[in-house]
Amino acid sequence: MHFKAFPVEFTPKLFSVLSEGYGVARLRADVVAGLTVAIVALPLSMALGIASGATPDKGLITAVVAGLLVSLLGGSRVQIGGPTGAFVVIVFNVIAQHGYDGLVLATLLAGVILAAAGYLRLGGLVKFIPHPVVTGFTAGIAVIIASTQVKDFLGLRMTSMPADFIPKWAAYFAEIATISPLTVAVGGGALATIIVLRRVAPRIPGFLVAVVLASIVVVALGLPVDTIGSRFPTMATGMPMPQLPAFTLEKVRQVLPSAFTIAFLAGIESLLSAVVADGMTGFRHRSNQEMVGQGIANIGSALFGGLPATGAIARTATNIKAGGRSPVAGMSHAIFILLFILFGSKLMAFVPMAALAAILFMVAWGMSEHRHFLGYLRMPNGDRLVLLLTFGLTVLVDLTVAIGVGVTLASLIFMARMSATVTIGAGFDEGDEDLRQRDAVPPGVEVFRMSGPFFFGVVGGLIDTFRAMGQQPRALILRMRLVPMIDASGATAMDGLVGEAERAGIQVILSGVQPQPGEMLARIRLGPSDGRVRHAADFAAALQLARTTVG
Repeated sequence: MHFKAFPVEFTPKLFSVLSEGYGVARLRADVVAGLTVAIVALPLSMALGIASGATPDKGLITAVVAGLLVSLLGGSRVQIGGPTGAFVVIVFNVIAQHGYDGLVLATLLAGVILAAAGYLRLGGLVKFIPHPVVTGFTAGIAVIIASTQVKDFLGLRMTSMPADFIPKWAAYFAEIATISPLTVAVGGGALATIIVLRRVAPRIPGFLVAVVLASIVVVALGLPVDTIGSRFPTMATGMPMPQLPAFTLEKVRQVLPSAFTIAFLAGIESLLSAVVADGMTGFRHRSNQEMVGQGIANIGSALFGGLPATGAIARTATNIKAGGRSPVAGMSHAIFILLFILFGSKLMAFVPMAALAAILFMVAWGMSEHRHFLGYLRMPNGDRLVLLLTFGLTVLVDLTVAIGVGVTLASLIFMARMSATVTIGAGFDEGDEDLRQRDAVPPGVEVFRMSGPFFFGVVGGLIDTFRAMGQQPRALILRMRLVPMIDASGATAMDGLVGEAERAGIQVILSGVQPQPGEMLARIRLGPSDGRVRHAADFAAALQLARTTVG
């Protein structure tokens, strides 16, 4: 089979796999891997649905619809899509501000944004998000997720729970006397089961075992603890029919910022997951098609009333370890969860809330990336500041603010560091291979060397260096062989320097201009054919032009 309707970068990986040939042995391996992932995803999806402020069935619906579409249309062979912990905070806030219908609309818009970003080839931009920012906000989300589960884990009797971090913990301490020892025992038993199984038998699905054992104990002993059935007595079962969410232009305007945040998070996490998967398998994902697939998956999830979805790193790694090597494994995982919804969803009512809280504690621990977090604390002050500021703003203020401030601060620090590497000064260095040519420079000619990217952070140095010259020359050679890039501000500064030189009667000669700087200079009429400056291929040619100028 051959699929040539789209460029390769916009061809879903499933089509590429089918083009290679797909036999019964590969199908068997992928189905087994899909079943393994479904066993892990089943309790996790329910827990994430509840933690997001929705119901467990919403998490399962998301795992089915988004999981199927991510594998069907995505750009990775082994990516597993579904609800993830990164969305818990933003989804909870959107539901609190705009209701569940507002969340569905925001998810739909986020899907459109993601698909458009993929087709605009923006998938590669995610790699420019600094790692301290990513680590800071994921660790912050982990703290928030763990904080939201304290009530259910301890069985606190609270009629309402504040949304903000500090008031939430104040409310916990105010109700500390209402702790339920039985609930703590159930949650602690589930948590211990997961931890022990991870250490002694990592292949056994600890999440599912913990949930099943906790449910059996609660039902068999008739323990008075909260369960999904007591918390959500009217929860729907089965799969809903797809429908467009009701919306108005005003509603779209209200939820659009949240939609951009969801799209941003989905893009980051899905592509990070795909990169991790590439490292484990040796395959290479198609970043732009992955974003398209994630966009369509979120649109599909919204049509079925589900939650935002993205690539799940832990479930993707589970898929790889279980032998999944094609998108069929991810599709199988979605089908197995669908079978549970159709034939076993009534069993959800017996699951203790404390057991789900234990699962989310483990999810939060995995998201915290504590090793990376501690590693960045040993980095230079700028990186530590970005990490801690992003982390603090995520926990105490808002995720969107944290990302915006973190990326901005990291960019400013990077530009400050880059500007320190840029030099504009004397045209010759001791030990330079062309140092001998210094004596060949005729009177009336000045030589400057530029080294490093010439961007807005360093443009002031060029004009200052020019104005600091004592006796003004008749020709000025700018050696630019070591300038790999010029941005708009750098080009404007160059234009200003040439303007001052023209007024002073100085001929500017540019030596060894690289392609990108040459293209930028041509845009402001400083190209070889514009006549305002003269271009030379190398320094020797520039010297010859200078001799002609002052001759």
